[in-house]
Amino acid sequence: MSKELEEGIEFTLDWSKLKKVAERNPDVVPVAVQNADTKEVILLAYANEEALRHSIESGNATFWSTSRRELWEKGATSGETFELIEIRTNCEQNSLLYVVRPRRGGICHTKTQCGAPRSGCYYRKLDFGSMTLINTNP
Repeated sequence: MSKELEEGIEFTLDWSKLKKVAERNPDVVPVAVQNADTKEVILLAYANEEALRHSIESGNATFWSTSRRELWEKGATSGETFELIEIRTNCEQNSLLYVVRPRRGGICHTKTQCGAPRSGCYYRKLDFGSMTLINTNP
């Protein structure tokens, strides 16, 4: 991903994301991830049966990487892992909520100006007037 997409102010949603995910990864469901302590929604990912099973067995939030098409244990390389506290499903059983506790302070793979991992992936808000993004966690 480009730095401009991940850090910039231009609002450019990927409207075809779900289509791409479904074409390449037909057996996944979306997973909203919430910090157990702050209640902040920190990221959105996908899981298949293998990722769900691995999450339960390991106690670590694990997903299916739709771009790499492989199991993705969040933080396995960075050390920013999530302890899995509970798993919920919605009424239609077509999405999950992982309630997690970050084992270290950072969560997002993007960094603040100080070089620290951000506390969540939803760190920019949309300015309705200009339709640009404002960084709330520089």
